[in-house]
Amino acid sequence: MAEKSQKLESYVWEGKDRKGNKAKGELNGSNMALVKAQLRKQGIIPDKVKKKSKPLFGGSKKITPFDIAMLTRQLATMMKAGVPLVQSFDIVADGLENKGLQELVMAIRNDISSGSGFASALRKHPKHFDDLYCNLVDSGEQAGALEAMLDRIATYLEKTELLKKKVKKAMTYPIAVVVVAIVVTAILLVKVVPQFESLFQGFGAELPVFTQMVVRLSEWLQTWWFVVLLGIVGTIFLFKEFKRRSQKFSDIVDKYVLKLPVVGEILDKSAVAKFGRVLSTTFAAGVPLVDALDSVAGATGNAVYRDAIMNIKNDVSSGTQLQVSMRQQDVFPVMAVQLTAIGEESGNLDEMLAKVAEHYEAVVDDMVDNLTALMEPMIMAVLGVLVGGLIIAMYLPIFQMGQVVG
Repeated sequence: MAEKSQKLESYVWEGKDRKGNKAKGELNGSNMALVKAQLRKQGIIPDKVKKKSKPLFGGSKKITPFDIAMLTRQLATMMKAGVPLVQSFDIVADGLENKGLQELVMAIRNDISSGSGFASALRKHPKHFDDLYCNLVDSGEQAGALEAMLDRIATYLEKTELLKKKVKKAMTYPIAVVVVAIVVTAILLVKVVPQFESLFQGFGAELPVFTQMVVRLSEWLQTWWFVVLLGIVGTIFLFKEFKRRSQKFSDIVDKYVLKLPVVGEILDKSAVAKFGRVLSTTFAAGVPLVDALDSVAGATGNAVYRDAIMNIKNDVSSGTQLQVSMRQQDVFPVMAVQLTAIGEESGNLDEMLAKVAEHYEAVVDDMVDNLTALMEPMIMAVLGVLVGGLIIAMYLPIFQMGQVVG
């Protein structure tokens, strides 16, 4: 047990299998002797075993929520196949390439093998396993249905992360349009316009008003470009800091971002989908509705829905039906309220909430696809107007000279 708790290292080996054929590969172990012993157990005679050389730059890859979802799915599959929990961790760790994730898996495995509960071991790593995850695992352990709970958690994580990815994609496109437009305009004003300006100085005639405006803007940008750059970077930095440090400012941003065209609607529907997904998962796991609403409030990702769900929690605590309170909040779509009402009346609330999640996840998917299709010609149109406008401004004096000469 002490050997298992030692830090694992990666070893590369070369040798021969039972048939005498040459073989090579990579294996994890706490020391070289144990790795050789493990290879012999597998029927391999090792000729050469050495520590895997570490890359010169960079260490462990960052552990992402998708990694945790994949890990949960693998554990659920192993346990459904009848593999004991500790052995499941060993098998999963051997197949991981991410060193950081491998160390996390082995740390949890060592805690469990030394007598800790699964949920207790997970709570030592709050950066990767939030309260909701730990509480669900705890419920699964208590009910003696850990493999079914892990399967449910894996589905929840996969769906949630897929939804986040779609929302991120929806947010990225408008930002990409603005950034590309700014960069192209700046390059034209700083590099191209000055070439024409030197040409115009030899004309001796007054330039058109539009051309004069562009030339002045070009001169100003050449002089103050660093101030503009610092202003943009500073604004982005201050916005992020205010949002991180000030709860009030963050709540105001959450409120107004829902009112943005297209993107606001996508964020709104994704919050409803998260509400349905998290509440369905927790309620199906046997968590009381009032306690489940606590987990849901923080998971929606928006202050408007967080406050609405906390109001619902207070109403439900005092005996109000979930669907009645949802209707009173005036933020949930009619379909979400109606499906919840059917679920309460039929006693299948978790199934109906799952349908709410599936419906609004599909809605978000369609809206993101439509936004993507809309943004592609919009990028071309915006760039066309900017580039075309600057070109017209530069060629207007030349056209006027041609008319005078004609």
